[in-house]
Amino acid sequence: MALHGWLIVDKPVGPGSTQVVSAVKRALREGGYPKVKVGHGGTLDPLASGVLPVALGEATKLCGRALDSDKEYEFTIRFGEETSTLDAEGEVIATSERRPTLDEVEAVLPRFTGEIEQVPPAYSALKVEGQRAYDLARAGDTVELKARLVRIHSLSLRHPGLQWGDALDEVTLTALVSKGTYIRSLARDIARALETVGHVTMLRRVRAGPFGLAQAISLDKLAELAHARRLEQALLPLTAGLDDIPALPVTPDQARALREGRRLTGIAAMPGLHLATDGSVPVALVELSEGELRVVRGFNLNEEGV
Repeated sequence: MALHGWLIVDKPVGPGSTQVVSAVKRALREGGYPKVKVGHGGTLDPLASGVLPVALGEATKLCGRALDSDKEYEFTIRFGEETSTLDAEGEVIATSERRPTLDEVEAVLPRFTGEIEQVPPAYSALKVEGQRAYDLARAGDTVELKARLVRIHSLSLRHPGLQWGDALDEVTLTALVSKGTYIRSLARDIARALETVGHVTMLRRVRAGPFGLAQAISLDKLAELAHARRLEQALLPLTAGLDDIPALPVTPDQARALREGRRLTGIAAMPGLHLATDGSVPVALVELSEGELRVVRGFNLNEEGV
């Protein structure tokens, strides 16, 4: 039976997101599962760990929504050195003897909460004239990326055992951010606002949209479950990626029409996005506007949801 849904992987430091997708494909193959599409819902750098939603089968149609969702991170800024990559992988390009105090860090955080302008790192996957910025940076070219607006919903300092007035070599923060936010850039800018420099030494994603660490499994556990043909135990349903979308029950005839891409009228529901369901089976992500219900994303699932 083909699998459709979400595997939430607790990505370790080291592999990139595409390598995790390859590991999931390998686990499915070695477990003897039918071949399905596999995609991820939000890139994590190799030096970052944490929540990586991996979509299987029909759930891959929702990867775009996962990419667009808010993310929550824990990260550590080490003060005194700024690196070319803004993390521990790069070369040191600036140093400072200044160390901020705990109260100074607390005082500066409100400046980085809400809608802010942020210049992405030169070492990023953004394209400059058709080429990846990190390819240009690695080739020694000067990379100038434009500032963009991002939203920092919340930003807080974790300071167990620290005292007001303590000079800090590093701090650990928690941030809930919009899509497109670079934590490495946020760390750089916080350090500079404190009249010093810094870089990220630890970055862990603790939430991606509706998915958190409590639902995540390690790559070792993934391989173990697949080998035992028990991967279904870790699989979340396709609808887990749509927790914020209200369900809209439809009749079998209406479901058939939606599967054929036809628009429906006379549907009693609030305007906006809905998840059309035939019983317990997801039919389509639909939008009701001006009295018409149209398909945004259709799902090719039978009565058993497979």
